[in-house]
Amino acid sequence: MVARDLAPGLLRRLAALCRRRRLRLLISGDGRTALRLGAGLHLPDRRPVRHLLPFLLARRPGTLLSAAAHGRRGMSRAWSCGADAILLSPVFPTASHPGARGLGPLRWAALARRAGLPAIALGGMDPLRARRLPPIAAGWAAIDGLACVDRATVSRGCRARAARAMDDATRPNA
Repeated sequence: MVARDLAPGLLRRLAALCRRRRLRLLISGDGRTALRLGAGLHLPDRRPVRHLLPFLLARRPGTLLSAAAHGRRGMSRAWSCGADAILLSPVFPTASHPGARGLGPLRWAALARRAGLPAIALGGMDPLRARRLPPIAAGWAAIDGLACVDRATVSRGCRARAARAMDDATRPNA
């Protein structure tokens, strides 16, 4: 789960809930907050990241670092920071980026192969579109795509691939 722009009290409660449920929490764009909460860090592609160096210096084995990428520049940043996984987007047109063209499954797959990291599909995703992803996809994520979907609708295969990717990414020497 990636958290962005939440009030400190709500963020603390979310971190506690994630620990109880054994979910991985990533804080978007703030390394010190991630360290304080014992969470991972997510690097947005086009937004500044605060306190990245303290996070990288204090990062413990198994603490996730993910990065968003919309192309080669974002992938380069992910590599240079030692990211465990990359959220590559947008696969399809999405309401969160009006007017942006989606990569489409084939171009997404080509970028994912070049990433050299577990690549998670983001952007215009829903359970139906997830079926169009190539096998290289480590999983998929959605912002609005799950608003009207219950858990039974999401394929077990996508959940299993995403879980394996996160496990692989956090395994020492992965």
